[in-house]
Amino acid sequence: MAWDFSTEPDFEEQLAWMRDFVKEEIAPLDLVFPHMDHRVPPPWLKSVVDPLKQAVKDRGLWACHLGADLGGKGFGQVKLSLMNEILAPYQWGPTIFGVQGPDTGNAEILAHYGTAEQKEQYLQPLLDGELFSAFSMTEPQAGADPTLLECRAERDGDEWVLTGEKFFTSNADHSAFFIVMAVTNPEVSRYKGMSMFLVPRNAPGVEIVRPTQYMGESDDAMGHPHVRYADVRLPLDSMLGKEGDAFVIAQTRLSGGRIHHAMRAVGQAQYAFDMMCERALSRRSGNDVIAAKQMVQEAIATAYAEIEQFRLFVLRAAWKIDQGHGYSPEVRKDIAIAKVLSFNVMRSVIDKAVHIHGALGTSGETPLARLWQLVPAYGIWDGPTETHITTAARLILKDHVPSADLWPSEWIPARMDAARTKFADALEQRRLGESAVNA
Repeated sequence: MAWDFSTEPDFEEQLAWMRDFVKEEIAPLDLVFPHMDHRVPPPWLKSVVDPLKQAVKDRGLWACHLGADLGGKGFGQVKLSLMNEILAPYQWGPTIFGVQGPDTGNAEILAHYGTAEQKEQYLQPLLDGELFSAFSMTEPQAGADPTLLECRAERDGDEWVLTGEKFFTSNADHSAFFIVMAVTNPEVSRYKGMSMFLVPRNAPGVEIVRPTQYMGESDDAMGHPHVRYADVRLPLDSMLGKEGDAFVIAQTRLSGGRIHHAMRAVGQAQYAFDMMCERALSRRSGNDVIAAKQMVQEAIATAYAEIEQFRLFVLRAAWKIDQGHGYSPEVRKDIAIAKVLSFNVMRSVIDKAVHIHGALGTSGETPLARLWQLVPAYGIWDGPTETHITTAARLILKDHVPSADLWPSEWIPARMDAARTKFADALEQRRLGESAVNA
């Protein structure tokens, strides 16, 4: 199999422009306007961010997550990976470039399954950055197990009636619409009995039960509310895809989301690593900088290796998708491992970065505090790490078979017997020659 992660010189110039643009124009937004990146900006903020979005659009870098077949730029996942590495350290980065979650996955669903009217009303404004959306799947009693979902949608004449509760519906309080996963046929397995619906935020019966903030976040940060659907009546064309297709739709969306999370984790880990190296070369202990200490050098070398291995793994998975493998079992195996590595690498690298910064690293005076807060989420987002380990293991084992008998196929005694049989003539000639010499 050939490998090629290279990108053309023109795109390398785009990446160089992005690095400067992000540091000079986007990083300051995080400091002055935190937590406002996932909501429609008021007029005074639009005057600040709209020119930045326009600069991105003028460079042809806006909303690059959709493929050409869905009306996007068709950049592919490798290029998106390289872009996400640059954007990920900053909260405003994805929004200014039109690639913020959960909107990217929701846009993909609408592009695939939305009606022409839904695309006009929701998809195009979503891609234009004029509104935001939420994905409503998790339920209080179900956690990461979709087979335990209870939210129901029942057919009533020419309408669907949606009833149930969802938890951690990210950005629900600032979204124009939700994509909701609900049981439409309780008589079959959840894998075949769930469907996906587009639900306007202002539909009668949609209730925000209570806000839920991510740990350590202020009250004005993005919320992940508990949402109740109390007999929400929806037209028949609110269903996205066919009845019973929700699991397939969700897996397509979540697979893309997981690889995108991994792309961002690379950039965030690299950001922490760069801060760690600067601090090691600046902070003194005794008569020298701490970079001269062997244990600090070990931490830096280990972190560097972890990031580079992780980065190459993510790029390889992205490259496979670009080669037309889609979200095949082979690619899903790699995405599952990338999800696991996201948590492990973030936890390892940021822990080292915080430690090398000392007391300053535990304060709110560097970006490390926010990055450290993200670490547990990387183990939980889009399903817990343990689930992805078992998924990857099952897919890996499908490419292998058990041994044919009691002993392993590489059991040396049996292999030795077979090798002796294979080279019997040569062994006999060697025996005769040695006998003649000894005679």
